[in-house]
Amino acid sequence: MPAATTSPGTALPLRSVAQMLAAMFCFAVVDALAKSITAHYPANEITFFRMLFGLAPALLLAARARQGGPLLRTRHWRAHLERSIALIATLGLFFAGLRYVPLSEAVALAYTETLFVIVLAPLVLKSGLRRRELLAAVIGFTGIVLVVRPGGATASLLGPALILLSAIFGALSVIQIKRIGPTDDASLIVLYSTLISAGVTGISLLFAWQTPSFGHLGILALLGVAAGTGQLLMTSAFRHGEVSVLAPFNYTSIVWATLFGYVLWGESVGLVPLLGILLIVGSSVAVAMRRKEPDQLGV
Repeated sequence: MPAATTSPGTALPLRSVAQMLAAMFCFAVVDALAKSITAHYPANEITFFRMLFGLAPALLLAARARQGGPLLRTRHWRAHLERSIALIATLGLFFAGLRYVPLSEAVALAYTETLFVIVLAPLVLKSGLRRRELLAAVIGFTGIVLVVRPGGATASLLGPALILLSAIFGALSVIQIKRIGPTDDASLIVLYSTLISAGVTGISLLFAWQTPSFGHLGILALLGVAAGTGQLLMTSAFRHGEVSVLAPFNYTSIVWATLFGYVLWGESVGLVPLLGILLIVGSSVAVAMRRKEPDQLGV
């Protein structure tokens, strides 16, 4: 049975909305779990376990999409490798910066990936830059300034700087998806990025490793499973609904992050950072709703 899609005059399937909301909850859980252990383990190790325990959902996603066909057939080995390296940098930098920044602000800053795509895509893909997208980028970067609030001690800027650098690499990862997308579907992209990233970060454990306790190993396993489950749910949601309609639901993870941050660590969001978050989310939604294909695969 073909996947149902929406059109301007068609109601959005409730299943797609439910799957998207569930996916965003999963990704917020991933971020909260990561924040709870970032002080105990190096970022490369957290990234490794995130990929290792996310491998099973990635294999399931690819197997369902391929329906008995060759699981790993691709023409873009180099592009998959380049995207995986960008993804490793994205996750590693995010996990490294997460310990220094309130969870809600960290997640909001990570979503600036969409804005960096606007800036970097014309340079990498030789594509045009629309005025509306440029205006959205300016508004979004204004939001970044409000969230980061520069002017404090240098140490206070370390976390935001790491997460913004993570967003830049995330944008490069998205741009690679645009190169691979015409021939390799989302499930294959997710599988290759998970496999390659697990292998590369596994090698990195030779240089930075902290043996996890049994309890922390459970957290790391849950982190990977939650991320993989989020990928499955997001992919299914996009399969049954239009990206432009589902895009606003993508940012409900910030609501969950704010709630988790308040309950678990007593974090609160001031008026100025809140305004910055709203500007970042609003500008990112405006850009995402104009797109016709999903760029984010729930890393």
